Amino acid sequence: MKRILLFVLISLSSFGCSQTAEEYFDSAAAKSDLGDYQGAIQDYNKAIELDPEYADAYTNRGVAKYKLEDYRGAIQDLTKSIELEPEYADAYYFRGIAKSNLEDYHGAIQDYTKSIELNPTADAYYFRGVAKYKLEDYRGEIQDYTKSIELNPTAKAYYNRGNAKRKLEDYRGAIQDYTKSIELNPTAYAYFLRGNAKRNLEDYRGSIQDYNKAIELDPTADAYYFRGVAKDNLEDYQGAIQDFRKAIELDLKDAVAYYNRGNAKRKLEDYRGAIQDYSKAIELNPKDAAAYTNRGNAKSKLEDYRGAIQDYNKSIELNPTAYAYTNRGNAKRNLEDYRGSIQDYTKSIELNPEYGYAYYNRGYSKIILEDIDGGCLDLSKAGELGDETAYDTIKKYCN
Repeated sequence: MKRILLFVLISLSSFGCSQTAEEYFDSAAAKSDLGDYQGAIQDYNKAIELDPEYADAYTNRGVAKYKLEDYRGAIQDLTKSIELEPEYADAYYFRGIAKSNLEDYHGAIQDYTKSIELNPTADAYYFRGVAKYKLEDYRGEIQDYTKSIELNPTAKAYYNRGNAKRKLEDYRGAIQDYTKSIELNPTAYAYFLRGNAKRNLEDYRGSIQDYNKAIELDPTADAYYFRGVAKDNLEDYQGAIQDFRKAIELDLKDAVAYYNRGNAKRKLEDYRGAIQDYSKAIELNPKDAAAYTNRGNAKSKLEDYRGAIQDYNKSIELNPTAYAYTNRGNAKRNLEDYRGSIQDYTKSIELNPEYGYAYYNRGYSKIILEDIDGGCLDLSKAGELGDETAYDTIKKYCN
């Protein structure tokens, strides 16, 4: 009886120690499939202890570490796998992905390239394209997405190729790719970006149709905002205001939406409403010179010339443009400060010697101060630069 019991114990002990490296590997793979990457790593450890030259175990442990965002650990394991099997395409591929996540895009491209040499897959071309995008190599990126599409035409490859074409201002090519991406997988962002490309081509009605679809799928502040911009370009200012209002509801800190709503209100001659929106834009972004300029313009329309000058002063402090100097000159002229206006028009002309409107206004101020010769010469220059009203003024004051 004692001999039988001893045999059973020995048999059970021997059975408990019989798990092989391959069995640990299979167990780890099963755990990875279930998302238990930490458990998988423990089993890959065991497999490697039993077989230190098990390249697949290093590769898969590297992938599990990648899934846990341990990119440096992943690179170590994948490098070891490559040392053991230098022709292992997948190890290069996954090491490239890990390097990309550490923003080592040059290193990633080298690994993807080696992977492609060994086994040219759609995914390897696709991710090499992504790395090239990060390095702003848009033409190289397009080549890789094109190759990826040849091997496996996916929505994401068309979408990203469209993005690269848009970066190169090939808007028609981008539209074609976004359209193909939408056919394969109609996402809100693909419609949104196709709408942007159409807007770049001044196809505002077509862009609005795409923004409508994007909003239907995912109503974001950006989609409402850019639909508002398209409506503004079609002079549908009320519709633009409604879209800017919706964009603001979704993102209360969107200074640009306030600014553009102010512009639409100004075009509808709602100057007080425009001033409120410009003020909010300035509150959110105090360095927005254009918001100060346009608030000054709205104040001028309400004949608040001193308030307008304060805004032009701030705009010029932030970004001294010919337009801002000219508008400040106009406000000074309306306050009968003709010498001050001439100084501003002169500064405007220094910044933009082809600005006929500034010559015209300086000429008019000079004539008021009885500098007839100087004023008429400015009016002549304005006419030379294309201001057709200048010659009528010359006939009235200069002859």
